[in-house]
Amino acid sequence: MSRRARISGALAAVLVVSVGGGGALAASRSGDEAALQVQRPGGDHGGVEGRVESLLRKMTLDEKLNQLTLLSDGQMKDNPGEALKPVGGVFSETDPVLIDKYQHDAVEKSRLHIPILFAFDTIHGFRTVFPTPLATASSFDPAVAFTDHKIGAFESAAVGIKQIYSPMVDVSHEPRWGRIVEAAGEDPYLNSVMAASRVSGAQGGNYAAPDKVVTSVKHFVAYGQPESGRDYNTTDMSEARLRNVYLPPFKAAIDAGADTVMCSFNSLNGRPGCSNPYTETDILKDEWGFDGFIESDYTAVAETRACPPKNPDSGSCGHGVAADGPDAAAQALNAGTDSEMVSTNYRDFGKMLVQNRTVSMKRIDDAVRRILRIKFRAGLFEHPYINVAQAQQKQLLPANRAAARVAAGKSVVLLKNANSTLPLKADKTTAVIGPLGDSGHDMLGPWWGRGDDNDAVSLFAGMKKQNPRTTYTAGCTISHNDLNDPANECATIDTAGVQAAVAGADQIVLALGETREMGGEAEARSNIDLPGKQQDLIDLVAATGKPFTVVLFNSRPLTLTKVDAAAPAILEAWFGGVEAGNGVADVLFGKVNPGGKLPVSFPRNVGQIPIYYNHEPTGRPCDVTSKYNSRHRDIGSCAPLYEFGFGLSYTTFKVDNLRLSSPAMNSRSSITASVDVTNTGTVAGDDVAQLYIHDPVASLAQPVRRLRGFERVTLKPGEKTTVSWKLDASDVGFYDNSGKFRLEPGTIEVYAGDTSSESDNLQTFTVR
Repeated sequence: MSRRARISGALAAVLVVSVGGGGALAASRSGDEAALQVQRPGGDHGGVEGRVESLLRKMTLDEKLNQLTLLSDGQMKDNPGEALKPVGGVFSETDPVLIDKYQHDAVEKSRLHIPILFAFDTIHGFRTVFPTPLATASSFDPAVAFTDHKIGAFESAAVGIKQIYSPMVDVSHEPRWGRIVEAAGEDPYLNSVMAASRVSGAQGGNYAAPDKVVTSVKHFVAYGQPESGRDYNTTDMSEARLRNVYLPPFKAAIDAGADTVMCSFNSLNGRPGCSNPYTETDILKDEWGFDGFIESDYTAVAETRACPPKNPDSGSCGHGVAADGPDAAAQALNAGTDSEMVSTNYRDFGKMLVQNRTVSMKRIDDAVRRILRIKFRAGLFEHPYINVAQAQQKQLLPANRAAARVAAGKSVVLLKNANSTLPLKADKTTAVIGPLGDSGHDMLGPWWGRGDDNDAVSLFAGMKKQNPRTTYTAGCTISHNDLNDPANECATIDTAGVQAAVAGADQIVLALGETREMGGEAEARSNIDLPGKQQDLIDLVAATGKPFTVVLFNSRPLTLTKVDAAAPAILEAWFGGVEAGNGVADVLFGKVNPGGKLPVSFPRNVGQIPIYYNHEPTGRPCDVTSKYNSRHRDIGSCAPLYEFGFGLSYTTFKVDNLRLSSPAMNSRSSITASVDVTNTGTVAGDDVAQLYIHDPVASLAQPVRRLRGFERVTLKPGEKTTVSWKLDASDVGFYDNSGKFRLEPGTIEVYAGDTSSESDNLQTFTVR
């Protein structure tokens, strides 16, 4: 069975039980989601290809170039005449009245009546904002990602948006990078599972359905590893690392049905993402058989040009692989980029490029064909319009808010809980202190869609609902400016106010972290400590001797060495969305037992970056006691502060009895690995069983651990369950530096646990 078939069949329902070998998701049926089939709408049963060819034959070159043009909402408003042109797509317009008007113009006032594909960055919700994708990854529950995108698609489609620029699947080992918040962290397998789940949730079995959208997986490719952690910056890596770490989540999204792809801003090994024929055409279109279209990121085609000599920092240029606009258009088109976003080099210079044979008419037709194919599959020709009167009625429905609350609670990770500081008592006086304690604005996180601050529940509001004896004191304030403003980042502590709040409370919660503006696109940080004097706030409360909990709201892993030393309890809440305050309060008061695990390592300080669990071994492995080993002399540890897969609970679990169904496998067989998971504590809770492998002897050094399966389970006290995963050649093999997949004979180590990627529960089998 092909990998596409394995993923497609497994995504036939709500994805609630995680993953097995090769990205094949094991799923159980749930309600009306049962029997979903990942398929291209109608395949060609509806004659899509014939309709595409018929329409293509009628088009002039100008009309074709218009279809390759993707404009912003601002461009449409600034140039009203654009609304009369049948441009290929428009993004970021969310007003259903305007969308309906533009669509009527395109369909009724143009010669060929081709509808517009409207798109939006529905990253973790449209109006009902879910936890950020990095937070969702902490749930280790594909159903959370599925539900997020199912609801996001429902709300987006209601206003006329038929394409979303999601999922983002950029694996990253770079916590300084602001966009680490938008994907699922440092592991390619976890990213792959969440990517497939989001695609299935958004597209369903047929994205022509009125409540579904087509997804655009981004950013192709290796955008998550920029030098210095700065957005848009250069990336350079081996073929093996590209294929083993950064490409798999894209492949999983494509296999799950994603029909559009966005190429990246960055250059990879010297070639910009949107003019890279190797990644776009050789791999994506030819090797993987992708028949959808690739759109550029914002002005990314124009940015391949060389900058003027006297102005090297001017906008919309920089990579220096293209001499001018025509050259930029030719390189991007010939590389495989089908649609140009914001910059209009395709439309401006396309005729000239065809006339001088720099770009073939065959290539222009191929790009147009791909765009029309998706519009037909999306049902836009049959149903181009929306019911404007009903658009707002489908936003922020109570059931969808309830789902967001569940997601917020599932995404929380308990990092520390000395002396059972948590859960809090609901009948005791509680002080919430900190600049993020009463901010609904921040709870929405970066890329908040069309979320409204007024709809978001702050931590204080959520806690006060459950315990009316809850007070709030800011302690200090932090800036909400888009640009860094250190003078306004918790610069002055309200010592008297904090001390009074602590004195009047039986239990204390410190709400600390980053504002939502500190994460996301173009928000790299060189220092990832708590901003401003928030550590001073912790130390002030610690000096009182009262136990307290630090609740963190942030977009990225932070360096928490000082926080860990001072705080009895630490809860990583990320940004939980519109129901963040309620979801986190559920965890704090014990209504929900935290079961999340870290999808990314937390370094002790920035000097450890990059630090990630699935690193390759070295001849002199890290040993802080030995001078001539790989180490930092000034850190005193080889490990991160909190490792990938780590997370505590209010109860205890045991994962044991790891066994394998066979001592050997070959390229055509598989092995089932099973473990028993037991709740050994006194309260019900969730645990995440995790399966890792290691190939100790290979022609290329292999990671010390590779995640190949996980499952989140809910168990009552004393309850035990068995979790199983199937491993096959796709799990234990790897790509070499010639791009060849290799399955080599030898021993494979299998590890299983629940606390982190450091588990030593070991069995082995042989590949023959």
